[in-house]
Amino acid sequence: METKKNKSLFLMQFGDTPQLRVLDFLIDNHFFDYPMTGIARESNVSYNSLKKFFSYLVKSEIVIKTRRIGKSDYYKLNSGNPFVSNLIRLDWILTKKNILKEVAMN
Repeated sequence: METKKNKSLFLMQFGDTPQLRVLDFLIDNHFFDYPMTGIARESNVSYNSLKKFFSYLVKSEIVIKTRRIGKSDYYKLNSGNPFVSNLIRLDWILTKKNILKEVAMN
């Protein structure tokens, strides 16, 4: 897989691993649900790598199944999970901090 040219603040702060790429994508798109193939593609992680750890995300209720279309299950970030809501909040804090720093420089 290609490495992302413009890494998010989340990935720059915590590292660029397949698990963090998936979480970063899901945090940025937490209102929407996706099939596993879409999550893999959009987070720039191979489908086989995603399969290795995705069941843990579901078991720990970080990700929840929302629906089934045809043979594909769709998943989204579980915003009702306190861990997930703190991750989303952390992502916003990083974004605000960066924006304020850029504004102060101008």
